[in-house]
Amino acid sequence: MFKIEKKRSFWERLTGSVHLEEIEEKDEKNKKKHIGKNSRNGERGLTEEENDWMKEEEEGQLTVDVYQTPTEVVVQAMVAGVRPDDLQITITRDMVTIRGKREENRTIEEENYFARELYWGTFSRTILLPQEVEPEEAEATERHGFLTIRLPKLDKNKQANVRVKSL
Repeated sequence: MFKIEKKRSFWERLTGSVHLEEIEEKDEKNKKKHIGKNSRNGERGLTEEENDWMKEEEEGQLTVDVYQTPTEVVVQAMVAGVRPDDLQITITRDMVTIRGKREENRTIEEENYFARELYWGTFSRTILLPQEVEPEEAEATERHGFLTIRLPKLDKNKQANVRVKSL
């Protein structure tokens, strides 16, 4: 018998939200997929998902605003609930990658939730920049959960005079 899986909406994919029914169905499937007991130590066996070490955890995608001023490219993102130490920003001349992790510190039983729409876990976003920037001169600030990255534009017309030294 085939079961048609409901395609997640754009909003669900964007925010990482799930319906409680999907969580309950997944828990039931995992119980049925048990491989069995581990013969060495008698502990419970792994589910097929736990046993598949190649499978990666689904990562959320960070939403951003990117704009330019005459002298810089600015990237802004909401990172509420993320400590600055849990953010990693990688910058090249033409690309910015923001990675982070939002940890949930509440221990509330699943059956007590009416809705779960907040995204918890790892997230990332890679942005191709419209113009080359100076990665060494970039600045990142976070205030009240709002991340701002300022990237000075590369000035290709900038000239420098070099003095010739006699040896």
